[in-house]
Amino acid sequence: MPEAVDTNDLCEHLVLSPLHENSRRTIETTICRKNQPMSNNIDGKVVVITGASSGLGEATARLLSAEGASVALGARRIDRLQSLVDELTGRGGKALAVETDVTDYDQVKRLVDAAVQTYGRIDVLINNAGIMPRAPLEHLKIDEWNQTIDVNIKGVLYGIAAALPYMKEQKSGHIINVSSVAGHKVGPENAVYAASKHAVRVISEGLRQEVKPYNMRTTVISPGAVATELPNAISDPDIAEGIHKFYEEIAIPADSFARAVAYAMSQPEDVDVNEILFRPTRQVV
Repeated sequence: MPEAVDTNDLCEHLVLSPLHENSRRTIETTICRKNQPMSNNIDGKVVVITGASSGLGEATARLLSAEGASVALGARRIDRLQSLVDELTGRGGKALAVETDVTDYDQVKRLVDAAVQTYGRIDVLINNAGIMPRAPLEHLKIDEWNQTIDVNIKGVLYGIAAALPYMKEQKSGHIINVSSVAGHKVGPENAVYAASKHAVRVISEGLRQEVKPYNMRTTVISPGAVATELPNAISDPDIAEGIHKFYEEIAIPADSFARAVAYAMSQPEDVDVNEILFRPTRQVV
């Protein structure tokens, strides 16, 4: 049998080897780096999450806190938010709660400012707050249209406006925006919500191109049916019943989204994961 090779010796030999540079890089990537402890690129980061009192935001706060991130959590339901913060800090994590309505820019800025004042910087912003009213356009749910635009589009823009100046100054940062499968496909009774989530993808791509000089990363995550409170925003009883049944049959846990966030964050700083689209395995559309 051939004699076993000590990969540590091989890596040291590369320093003196006349190998072509491309070959050297290949060996270093496949062998040498494999022997080095991997960093999750999450530990020690300061993460701001909107819509953090339930669902995707709550699950993400738990996962990132467990991985060593300091989390600043915003939502309207301050009692639930504070309970989550108490849970995380009770486990040794660093977390703070700020009552935040994302339709109010000043409140979003207050959340981001609180994170910077408490932890010294902001590394990641997760624009997660969102609502999902559904109804045919002919029902003329104008108030719901306005609310959808205010939360799902303006809320994302307000988050960017609050975080971007800090990240530009730092020359680093990561903005993660939440779209949806509906941001890729439009269906009946879903036009306004789908339009808002298409807008999130467009804003995210424009942001990606604009922030390259500041060493920033951008990610848009588009979940399918995930078990959250989103269907509760549907005011039409018949539509609500159908969506609730659909979710009960196939929705996957909210920590599926949290793992997608962790994947995007945990990449090396020179890797920018721009878009993640995922569904339950059973979801067709």
